[in-house]
Amino acid sequence: MKSDASQISTGNEGLDLILCGGLPRHRLYLLEGAPGSGKTTLALQFLREGARRGEKALYITLSETRDELEVVAASHGWDISDFDIFEFNAVDGLLGDGADQSILHPWEIELSETVKLIRDEVERVQPSRVVFDSLSEMRLLAQDPLRYRRQVLALKQFFAGRSTTVLLVDDLSGAKDGSDSQLHSLCHGVITLERLTLDFGAARRRLQVQKLRGVDFNAGYHDFIIARGGLDIYPRLIAADHHAEFDGHPVSSDVPELDALLKGGPLRGTSTLITGPAGTGKTTIALQYVQAACDRGEPAIIYQFDERVGTLLIRAKAFGLDLKKHLDSGLLVIQQVDPADTSPGQFASWVRHQVEERGVRMLVVDSLNGYLASMPQEKQLILQMHELLSYLSQKGVVTLLINPQQGLVGTMNTNINISYVADAVVLLRFFEADGRIRKAISVLKNRGGHHEDTIREFRVDSHGVRVGEPLTRFRGVLTGTPEYMGEHTPLMEVRDGA
Repeated sequence: MKSDASQISTGNEGLDLILCGGLPRHRLYLLEGAPGSGKTTLALQFLREGARRGEKALYITLSETRDELEVVAASHGWDISDFDIFEFNAVDGLLGDGADQSILHPWEIELSETVKLIRDEVERVQPSRVVFDSLSEMRLLAQDPLRYRRQVLALKQFFAGRSTTVLLVDDLSGAKDGSDSQLHSLCHGVITLERLTLDFGAARRRLQVQKLRGVDFNAGYHDFIIARGGLDIYPRLIAADHHAEFDGHPVSSDVPELDALLKGGPLRGTSTLITGPAGTGKTTIALQYVQAACDRGEPAIIYQFDERVGTLLIRAKAFGLDLKKHLDSGLLVIQQVDPADTSPGQFASWVRHQVEERGVRMLVVDSLNGYLASMPQEKQLILQMHELLSYLSQKGVVTLLINPQQGLVGTMNTNINISYVADAVVLLRFFEADGRIRKAISVLKNRGGHHEDTIREFRVDSHGVRVGEPLTRFRGVLTGTPEYMGEHTPLMEVRDGA
């Protein structure tokens, strides 16, 4: 997004998108977060962007040494020599001419002298961008909340008369209840970084713009990671911002009997939930649609949460589906996802890249249980998935969601009720007939149009997917243990060479 003339880039593309272009210039902002949340990295990005644009930039540090900043910068491949660094613990004689010390720690310096030194350094450098790290040291020096607030207000008034954009960094040490509401009221904007430790897997980080006076911004939490090169921030997906025109015609699987269940196949811009117990063929149905899409020259992607990619390809080949050629041509991408190391915001960002950069027309999530593992809070998962499916619908993408049910026979359930979000639901079941275990397929709903209300037999062999004739005489379908009581004629037998 192109920023307004009154806004400046933060140096982070994701944050600029959240801020609808950047920060209003010549204002004072608060960047707060617990240690390890990424504040220093983001502050360095802010100053490096200013240096890149030919602006003077200044890093004032009470808490970190220049060596420590160089270590952080080096981890990202950065050089911090492009801007000035003023560290208090390397200043001589701060207590007067009679001081014998050459190195002083922040808590040894009188607060008023500290503020004076800050002013003197700003006067000397005349920077356009300033980072002050950190307010926690000033809070300790002040000892009294009223005195601390007055000194912060004095800093604000000092910078108000200058063409300077200031980031005040606060690690929240000593702040009551983990935040400082009085400080929030003094600043033009507040950006909060959080680091969340889960029961298993990597720590999760998220960002929130709590306020930004006079400017619209994307509210709510936005996931991010700290990678080499800075913070990778994933702005929260808002589906309504991404509408595109498309033709909502049915999409074929190249298996006429399977397409007949949905009166031609799933429509463009719809999501289909394929559910059933393990081993019924849910993934195989999705692969059949993917194979047909790639045969038509349409890019597709499979996000594989559960099964290994190598195993998936071997199984597909055994069922007569040659996905390897489409992988080699680039039409198909299969991405292995580690749910313990992937946030929902990051996953949504991957999806957007595939749709907007590669032009993906079909997307498979295998399975929702793996996606659930990336976000333990089911309510938030439903909301995130709903927004993601709305986005894919706006883009005309056919989405196939695989949702395993718990158990093999009998009454089955699932640990995530997402059926109401999907546009169509395809149900697979085992059933018994003449002493043999067979598989049945049926469509429970289809918002996009008509669908068959029959139950058909479903089989997969080395020749591919087969769907049989409608079966009418069933008993116990709704109990989860269906038994076929009709004639043997409609049932399918093993094909030659299968």
